[in-house]
Amino acid sequence: MPHYYHLGNIPRKRHTQFRKEDGTLYWEQVMGTKGFSGIQSILYHLHPPTQIRAARKVRDWFPSPEEEGANRHRLLRTDRYPEGGDAIDGRRHLLFNTDVAIATVAPTEPMTYFFRNSDGDEVLFVHEGEGILQTLFGQIPFQAKDYLVLPVGTTYRLEITSASSRFLVIESSGEITTPKRYRNEHGQLMEHSPFCERDFRMPQQLETIDEVGEFEVRVKARNQLHAYTYDTHPFDVVGWDGYLYPWAFNADDFEPITGSIHQPPPVHQTFAGPNFVICTFAPRQFDYHPEAIPAPYAHSNVNSDEVLYYVEGNFMSRKGVDIGALTLHPSGIPHGPHPGTVEKSIGKERTEELAVMIDTFKPLQVTREALQVEDESYLTSWLPRR
Repeated sequence: MPHYYHLGNIPRKRHTQFRKEDGTLYWEQVMGTKGFSGIQSILYHLHPPTQIRAARKVRDWFPSPEEEGANRHRLLRTDRYPEGGDAIDGRRHLLFNTDVAIATVAPTEPMTYFFRNSDGDEVLFVHEGEGILQTLFGQIPFQAKDYLVLPVGTTYRLEITSASSRFLVIESSGEITTPKRYRNEHGQLMEHSPFCERDFRMPQQLETIDEVGEFEVRVKARNQLHAYTYDTHPFDVVGWDGYLYPWAFNADDFEPITGSIHQPPPVHQTFAGPNFVICTFAPRQFDYHPEAIPAPYAHSNVNSDEVLYYVEGNFMSRKGVDIGALTLHPSGIPHGPHPGTVEKSIGKERTEELAVMIDTFKPLQVTREALQVEDESYLTSWLPRR
């Protein structure tokens, strides 16, 4: 959970007069959640953040789900999607339910507008590429393996500086936090947590832009995309403070929890959302019991769907799964290591694999768009070769 932070110029007390050099007031904006009972920040603008010239609906947000069929294991080879679009319009949604939507995007075009998700928090995992996350709270440089955590209502734009880039996008219907079991009653991360506040990167450079004109801000609201034309640049903030702001965390800073025998997936948990979790399967030492089996045991997802996105390395329990692939193991069907991988894992001391896992506690729907890159042979990949 982000802690108190401030950037730029702010008055000594909130909700008091804060004046510019010409004597006019800055415009105070309280940006909070849960009806003033959740976390919040207070921002100070050069101009009213309410000056909208025009509004229009752009499109519905989600593609259609597939027609109902058999519940089955899925392998989606997202690297087979052609690159294209910008970081928002180029998103290809794969899976969704009422709590979370999962997409990938490999943008080739710059964002010519600003974006704000008003339906919930977002996490952008940077599979490859680098650039700058520009927000009204300031800038955060990003690189491969970064998680970019964007609170609901954050106006932002991605400036990509690398020749190519690829993101895993997790769109939440609510707040995304660090796991509760790793925080004390004051919200501080405790000693047994696999990361700490030092690992979080906050906005560092607040660029105040004083421009008047026409500025398009696209907003996701009610599962639709809307466009608003503002009179002034949205990044006209001179200062802010609080607990609500974007931040970054790199997967290389995740400190894996290991044991003498195989540890279950909750030890890899990195974030919690409404009825789902995000885990980081980071490079780590394998189990060190003399008779340990590093490969995971077969297990049944009785109450959850399991999604794995493969980032780098050779995933020890899987065969035929390439970098950039995404698997769905839905509730109701046992799954586990592929044939031969259990014996092959014995005696190995370490793995260099990296994967992002999303476990949901409501069933996920598969989009029609996902069917374009589905490898239907995955369902029978556990059968012995004849």
